[in-house]
Amino acid sequence: MKLFWIAVWTWLLVLEGLLLLTSSYPLNPDEHNAALVRNCTAKPPYMPSTIVNTTIRLNALRNLMDVHNITIYVIPATDPHLSEYISPRYARRAWMTGFTGSAGTAVVSKTNAVLWTDGRYWLQAERQMDCNWELNRGETTIVNWILQQTKEGEIIAADPFLFSVVDWMSYKNALVQGKRQFVSKESNLVDIIWGKERPPEPTDDIFKVPSEFLGRTWQEKVKEIRAQMKNNPYQPTALLISALDESAWLFNLRGNDIEYNPVFQSYTLLTADWIRLFVNESRLPPDIKEYLNAHCTTAECVQLKPYDQIQQNVEEYAKGNVTIWIGKEYTTYSLYKVIPESKLLIDRYSPVQISKSTKDATEQIGMKRAHVRDAVAVISYFVWLEKNIPKGTETELSGAHYLNKLRSEQKHSRGPSFETISASGWNAALAHYSPSEENQRKLTTDEMYLIDSGGQYLDGTTDITRTVHWGIPTDFQKEAYTRVLMGQIDTARSIFPAKTLGDSLDVWARHSLWEVGLNYRHGTGHGIGSFLGVHEWPVGIGSGETWSLDEGMFTSIEPGYYQDNEFGIRIEDIVMVVQADTKHMFGGIPYLTFEHISLVPYERKLIDLSILNKQQIHWLNNYYVKIWKIVSPELYAQNLMEEYDWLRKHTQPF
Repeated sequence: MKLFWIAVWTWLLVLEGLLLLTSSYPLNPDEHNAALVRNCTAKPPYMPSTIVNTTIRLNALRNLMDVHNITIYVIPATDPHLSEYISPRYARRAWMTGFTGSAGTAVVSKTNAVLWTDGRYWLQAERQMDCNWELNRGETTIVNWILQQTKEGEIIAADPFLFSVVDWMSYKNALVQGKRQFVSKESNLVDIIWGKERPPEPTDDIFKVPSEFLGRTWQEKVKEIRAQMKNNPYQPTALLISALDESAWLFNLRGNDIEYNPVFQSYTLLTADWIRLFVNESRLPPDIKEYLNAHCTTAECVQLKPYDQIQQNVEEYAKGNVTIWIGKEYTTYSLYKVIPESKLLIDRYSPVQISKSTKDATEQIGMKRAHVRDAVAVISYFVWLEKNIPKGTETELSGAHYLNKLRSEQKHSRGPSFETISASGWNAALAHYSPSEENQRKLTTDEMYLIDSGGQYLDGTTDITRTVHWGIPTDFQKEAYTRVLMGQIDTARSIFPAKTLGDSLDVWARHSLWEVGLNYRHGTGHGIGSFLGVHEWPVGIGSGETWSLDEGMFTSIEPGYYQDNEFGIRIEDIVMVVQADTKHMFGGIPYLTFEHISLVPYERKLIDLSILNKQQIHWLNNYYVKIWKIVSPELYAQNLMEEYDWLRKHTQPF
């Protein structure tokens, strides 16, 4: 029977290719905004060219579900390390649905297929999914929907390598209470039907960050983490490190497994007496093995173990008289379940995650230097745009490519830090839109243009968003932009006690929009790595999952406003948490504030000065003085005199 179904799935996947070649969805000749999204109520349904036909894939999955007596199958958009951005090999939800956004969960029953994602991606989902899929915009939770679709005793299944401990237990507790079964299926069903088309494992070499950009050796970092283990009152004997950026940071190593994210597939199990790194050893050149002291087994030697043996190794270690410390946000249920509850020490985040979020002095200097060079690239881009947009020759995609080229020419560049969001007009209303050959628009003087981009450099990671207009903006566009800018300024100016949760500052970014009944559907800020992930948790503002803020942490501030099918506005800067200069010091503990690290002027023609107060204008002028003082020498040193003159003009006081 098993061989029969494998043959059926193989044939169905062949048919899918033929179907994609021969099917033709009706095209709407009208270029109105409605043509950008699917219309499943039309007769026949209207599908834009950006959708993916998922009929064959869903049929194959449902057949496999029948074989295993599964009523509903849950497909998260992550990997075995719960990464936000994933390699193509783990893009199971995207392959099943056609929707490529970084957040969202797909749920498939025998008759329905539904996607849950947040408000940033609703329009994108309507552009990419065919009518096999429903988009749930928060009308009900996933668990409640499952309970409505199933009967008592029926089986809901998922891959435990793709769920955090918290998420798995939230599903299980609710479903068990509803007398349903939530079962672990370690053989991923999507992988089975994906078959040979599934992208392969990465094989390129893992490399070391150059010493000049490091403030601490890996041995020093290990010593610090071991000290935290020793000083923990619960006396853990081991620390399980699961998130990809944790092992990369701990050992000062990087890889290219995930596009834009310099990490590599690995786990680490750390005790006072030994270190085990679970990784594909063939990817470690001899010099890296030597660097890790991989040829010995003492406390400062890294023992190399096969990547796929982590679960087995943890289970075996847990049989002893031990206590294993985990961070529940990045430890999958597949590892958690092999450790007896009595031998677990659980925190929300591992000590590596928390230590990594505070940059040392060398990392702080590197981040600042990287942002100066990054500003040169962005300023050069705006100069180029101003010359070329009136010609009508450039598109969202050509603009994104040119900005990537400019960054690549800067010292220590290692490519973009994420896929560039280059969005004109109504495309910018999708907070995380990225252009393609099929959906790109021409850049014109008649529309607002949003560019959200960043770079990876050996000394730091950058992320910046600017919104511009080369023509005459409407009064509403100016008001919306100015109120977004007010949110940026007010958050940057805020002064707060040490250990304040980042989420507590969210209101500063939104209140100017709230005053006139406007808002945005995404968080206000995220942490950022040092030549690591552009999104680095738990630092951030307004995400619902942020940590307390301390000196040396970096976060974005990125308020926005999005008018569906018309335009989008976002202003994003990277800031560093620093000590504030206050008149008093309650309790003898210094208060904190932010120092701006991003150094690119805002769009002057979109700023309505009549809305800004004196303090906001004063901050803006001081920021422009800082930009000129820091960036103009770099422009001069690179002999970019046209850009030098542009910056002088755009940093004049208000």
